[in-house]
Amino acid sequence: MHRTGVANLPLHYGKAPAWLTVRMRKLAKEIANIMIEEHGTTKFIRRLSDPYWFQALGCVLAYDWHSSGVTTVVTGILKNALSPEEHGIAICGGKGKTSRKTPSDITTVGEKFGFSEQTIKTLTYTSKMTAKVDNTAIQAGYQLYHHAFLVTRDEKWSVIQQGMSNQDHTARRYHWLSDNTTSLVVEPHNAIVGDVKREKALNMTAENSEGARKASVDIAKEPTNKIMRLFEATRPLHQNSLQEWLPEVKADPWQRAVVALNMPRNISWETMKRVYEFQPRNYEELLSVKGVGPATVRGLALVAELIYGEKPSWKDPVKFSFAYGGKDGVPFPVDRRAMDESIQLLQSAVQEAKIGDKEKTRSLQRLRQFVPSTYSN
Repeated sequence: MHRTGVANLPLHYGKAPAWLTVRMRKLAKEIANIMIEEHGTTKFIRRLSDPYWFQALGCVLAYDWHSSGVTTVVTGILKNALSPEEHGIAICGGKGKTSRKTPSDITTVGEKFGFSEQTIKTLTYTSKMTAKVDNTAIQAGYQLYHHAFLVTRDEKWSVIQQGMSNQDHTARRYHWLSDNTTSLVVEPHNAIVGDVKREKALNMTAENSEGARKASVDIAKEPTNKIMRLFEATRPLHQNSLQEWLPEVKADPWQRAVVALNMPRNISWETMKRVYEFQPRNYEELLSVKGVGPATVRGLALVAELIYGEKPSWKDPVKFSFAYGGKDGVPFPVDRRAMDESIQLLQSAVQEAKIGDKEKTRSLQRLRQFVPSTYSN
């Protein structure tokens, strides 16, 4: 059973000052040293793939407790603090242009770990597909701008990536974990976290989108001329039944900025020709084809529903909440046990860390200030 939750991730500007990042790297390294020594690298990346623990780590490292920058800064700090040779784990990729270096990073790390050429190729493909899925198969208005691929010496991997909505200036973070991912296109996430839950979001990774996935593949394998006729056939239906296909969104204080997900105006027929020549066997192979993007996925999903009656899921996979709940029981009561476990784990790590007493005391004080009610109730 996968744990799924959210944390508020509003976009904050600015960057961590140099004096802080130096200390963050030092503290992060010592926490990692202890956890890896005690529990191993597999448990460490499992913790990082838990949005609650990841957010708490960012707080302990003295960064904003709910900023979108937590994602980019914490992964960046860990990338600099962790050594493949010393820790048996490496972080590839990063924010913006750095994310494009992920394939070369994986190759470099793979060679250090002594991976086979096939293993490096598989890890590189996995990195590419996790980004493709979150940018294309799930459409809630977020464009990825950060991609961190974590890999261990024993070939375990995790992904922490983040997208931004230009419409309402919120961010959404996606967590993947190799141990919990049996399929790259069917319920693949360990967690998806964000500030906003959309009333309607196309989710082709949902289990109940299986019919739409299969129909999309079958349609894409048809000759391009036939697909063009299918698209043309749906346009009158689409115009007449747009509100049925995308029901009117009801006002909800917890749900902001409705994302427009209309029938794409243009489909790349060159891409569709490429798909036809490739003849994908399944939805993963369809997504892997170069050029298959959000418009193609959305168009195929529309045809699958209007022509073949195979409806995709329009339920946003994120669940709106706070990391551990709200003090007033909204949107759900505080999960004290989960908070206590995170706090105790981090306290233990800080107390045993090989750092100065002054920094150790400050870290513990920050941790207590984060959730003072846990100990008073």
